[in-house]
Amino acid sequence: MKSIVNSMLKIDRRDLKILTVLQSEGRITKAALAQKVHLSPTAAWERLRRLESAGIIEGYGAHVSLKALGPFTMVFVEAELESHRSEDFVRFEKAIAEIPEIMACWAVGGGIDYLLQVVTVDLEGYQRLVDDMLEARIGLKRYYTYAVTKQIKNTALPLSVLYRKL
Repeated sequence: MKSIVNSMLKIDRRDLKILTVLQSEGRITKAALAQKVHLSPTAAWERLRRLESAGIIEGYGAHVSLKALGPFTMVFVEAELESHRSEDFVRFEKAIAEIPEIMACWAVGGGIDYLLQVVTVDLEGYQRLVDDMLEARIGLKRYYTYAVTKQIKNTALPLSVLYRKL
């Protein structure tokens, strides 16, 4: 059986099948998981523990529908820093990590420094957040706001595409 070598372990087709099942059925029982991946419950459990120990499975959680909870505004923000010294990036990233409305933040190349995903109750809440970030002097020079009008797609990692070789 072919495998991919992670820094800590080899991942094979069965491991990928386990990961794929867990992405869509995180609350599945050990017995049901074993059946879906054609392993004994003990063997499936051992593989699952190995994937967790290696840090490939970072955790388990529920997919919460923001729409069902009530009104909200999702915004993507392109952020550019005033300065590009190492300490400037560290200061900005530490500050961003502490802001709960910022769901995700990626350092990117090409024209901007970061791409942020922000969720607030409304656009006024988003503007207050930006004003607070500017007042905090975390190094934000310029930002561009893109309000989400409709979510088209939001899926789990495409493991079968990323690891076609297996």
